Amino acid sequence: MAALSLYPTKNLGAVGEQVHRLRQYGWDAERRSLFAGINSRLDELQAAILRLRLAALEDGNAARRRIADLYDAGLDGIVVPPRRDHRSAHVFHQYVVEVEERDRVRDALAARGIATAIHYPVPIHRQPAYADRIPLAPGGLPVTDAVCARIMSLPIYPELPVHSANQVVQALCELLSNERAGTGPQ
Repeated sequence: MAALSLYPTKNLGAVGEQVHRLRQYGWDAERRSLFAGINSRLDELQAAILRLRLAALEDGNAARRRIADLYDAGLDGIVVPPRRDHRSAHVFHQYVVEVEERDRVRDALAARGIATAIHYPVPIHRQPAYADRIPLAPGGLPVTDAVCARIMSLPIYPELPVHSANQVVQALCELLSNERAGTGPQ
């Protein structure tokens, strides 16, 4: 069994169109759910385009896996990588890693021309639309909050050149290995 999200940036994404907050989780520009929205975007034109794009999905997913393998090997011990489950084949819509001082690391990567993203900057239990709908213990979700402050997504898409993925690895290794050695970021 499989389920597909057809969001424009996903592995089998429909062509982009401007959507209103209601059609995208109730999000504002900072991806905060201000009210409970839905996730519904497919129309006949999107379906026709996706039918054609479906033929390339497996090749695209395989290309993403190759990039993820490169990241896994090159960043071993440098970042906390995405968790893989041997019982399934990850399609790596995103390659989300954990790093300390994430914002500083992102800025240093950006200065080298490497874009990163924070896809979900606010955990669901802190979203205004859902805060009262999720019963929490008095301490909240401290692990979730801590992890949310450390995660970022590295570039990953089927057409990403290997040399570009290697540049990401090299930059992160230089930035984070120097910190561990006590020489500071470059």
